[in-house]
Amino acid sequence: MPVSEAWQERLASAREQRFNEQRWRHRLVNTHSGLDFAGNDYLGLAQDPRVQAAQEEGARCFGAGAGASHLVSGHLAIHDALEDALARWTGRERALLFSTGYMANLGVLQALADPRTAIFQDRLNHASLLDGAALSGARSRRFHHRDSADLERLLSRSAATHKLVVSDGVFSMDGDVADIAALAHISQQHNAWLMIDDAHGLGVLGDNGSGCVAGFDSQRVPILVGTLGKALGTAGAFVAGDAALIEHITQFARSYIYTTAQPPSIAASTLEALMIVQREPEHRQRLHHNIRYFRQQAQALGLPLTESLTPIQPLLLSNEPRTLAWANQLAEQGIQVGAIRPPTVPKGAARLRITLSARHTCHDIDRLLEGLCACLREEAACPA
Repeated sequence: MPVSEAWQERLASAREQRFNEQRWRHRLVNTHSGLDFAGNDYLGLAQDPRVQAAQEEGARCFGAGAGASHLVSGHLAIHDALEDALARWTGRERALLFSTGYMANLGVLQALADPRTAIFQDRLNHASLLDGAALSGARSRRFHHRDSADLERLLSRSAATHKLVVSDGVFSMDGDVADIAALAHISQQHNAWLMIDDAHGLGVLGDNGSGCVAGFDSQRVPILVGTLGKALGTAGAFVAGDAALIEHITQFARSYIYTTAQPPSIAASTLEALMIVQREPEHRQRLHHNIRYFRQQAQALGLPLTESLTPIQPLLLSNEPRTLAWANQLAEQGIQVGAIRPPTVPKGAARLRITLSARHTCHDIDRLLEGLCACLREEAACPA
C-alpha cells in the first residue's frame, strides 16, 4: 500500500472512531450575538474599553509584534513593566512571561525536571501539566484528586533526591479548589517543591484577586504559574518565584527561549487589566454575586450541580448523547455552554461546563436557567 494511502486510512479510522463515540469537536464562531456561558472571561475585562484602548496604544508605541524572542531583541520595556507588576501582585521576587499557559507549564517542568526527578500530580491536573511532566522525562505519579493522604503515601515511598508536587489551583473542569495548605505542608515534610497552576484562580479568588495561593509565600509555594487569558481578559501566561528559579527557567525552558515574545500590545492591555483588578474590587464582587445567584436558583430547580464555588459550574449529565442534546438545545436559544466529554473528563463524567462572568446580569442567568429547565422538561416528556 502506498504511504499516502496508509496515512489516509489511519486518519479516516481515527475520525470514524471519534464520530462514533460522539466526541467529535467543532469550532464555533462566536459572534457575541448570544449569551456566552462557555468562555473564561470571568471579570469581563476582554470587553472593557480601557483594556482595548491600552492594547491599541501599545501597538502604536511598540509595534504589532515583538519581532523576536525575549532573549534576542523581543523583550521590550512594556514586558519588563508587566513582569514587575505580576511579581508584586503575587508576592514573588520575580515573574517571567510566556506566550501561552500551555507553553509555561511545558517550559517550567522541562526546565526543572529530568529522569532523576519524581513528579507527583493530582489526577485531574490540566493536560499541559501532564504533558510537561512527560516532556521532562521525569518519573511521574498521580495521586487521587485532592487526596492528601494518597500524596503522603506516594511521597513517603519515593527515594528520589528531587521531588516536585504539582497541582492546579482551581480545577478547570470541576471548579473545585486545591487544598494549598495541605499540599504545602506535605511537600515541606518530604523536602519537595510545590508548583501551583492558578490559571482559574488569579483575578477571582484571594486578596486583591491574587488567587488561591494568596497568603502563601515562595517558601511554601515556590513555583506559581498563572495565565492572562482568563480573568485578566487578554492572552499569555507567567511563572513567578524567587530570582534563582526565574533565572533558571529563563536559561533552560525551551518553550521560552525558542519562541517569539508576547506581542507588546498584549502586554500593555494586560498591565491595564491588572491595574483594574487591583483597584476595582466591584468586578470580583459582582462575579461572586452571580455565582451565588446561579447556585441558589439551580439548586431550587434540582439541577445536578457539583460543590464548586468558583465561576466554573459543571452540570454532571453522565453520558455524551445527553450532554450534546442539552448543549444543542441551549444553542438554539442563543446560549452557548461547553459540552465536555471524554477524553477531557473521565468516561461517564460528561457535563455541561457553565462559566459565569461579572458581565452577566441576573436576567442573563435567568435565561440560562429557563433553557436548562426546558431541557429537563423535554427529557421528562420524552424519556429515553
